[in-house]
Amino acid sequence: MMTKDKFALRISKLRLQKNVSARKMSLSLGQNESYISRIENNYSYPTMQSFLYICEYLDITPANFFDLDNECPTENKKLLEEFKRLDYKQAKLILDLLKEINKSRR
Repeated sequence: MMTKDKFALRISKLRLQKNVSARKMSLSLGQNESYISRIENNYSYPTMQSFLYICEYLDITPANFFDLDNECPTENKKLLEEFKRLDYKQAKLILDLLKEINKSRR
């Protein structure tokens, strides 16, 4: 379940993955310089329209945003785009490698 705290933390994590400051993100969204900081610190919530702009800025969908199991949605999107360009043999090799990596993490 997405609580207000988790919402704030999710924005913060995704912003940091993009390697951008809260101030820069706020200004890029056409807001005052403390806009994102206020959201991340639970002082405010974005409107629905602003939330959609935030997702667009982060290059994710709203569904990606709320999928807390997806730690890095932007990278996963890019990975899938690159994966689609592989031929069968390459795709199978990469898939086997990913399975092996995930096995070792358990």
